[in-house]
Amino acid sequence: MDKNAGIAGSGSAPVSVEGKWTVTIHGPTGPQETSLEVQTVDGVLGGTQSSLGQVEMIDQITYDGASGEVIWVNKIKKPLPLTLRFQGVVEGNTMSGKVAAGFMGSFPFTGVKL
Repeated sequence: MDKNAGIAGSGSAPVSVEGKWTVTIHGPTGPQETSLEVQTVDGVLGGTQSSLGQVEMIDQITYDGASGEVIWVNKIKKPLPLTLRFQGVVEGNTMSGKVAAGFMGSFPFTGVKL
């Protein structure tokens, strides 16, 4: 089985992280809502994340279905070029964790599967 596709676990982590999510970053200027869409294409987990009219491909996404750990990278261009590194845990239809935003620091994020 592809490690990115997830493994059935005994906890509350879903077998798959695939689908559409609303991910909210709780930064210093207030909550910023984004749309995350995760899918497997040719056995590889990937997808897009969009906000403020921008749609960016996500990179380096991994998901462990046993622990619920999800990690992905989103390289945004606006309002300034930044590499955002998300690391969190999926529990059922929700996720939470931290996003590292380069020189801007780290901020909590939450997500809800649609």
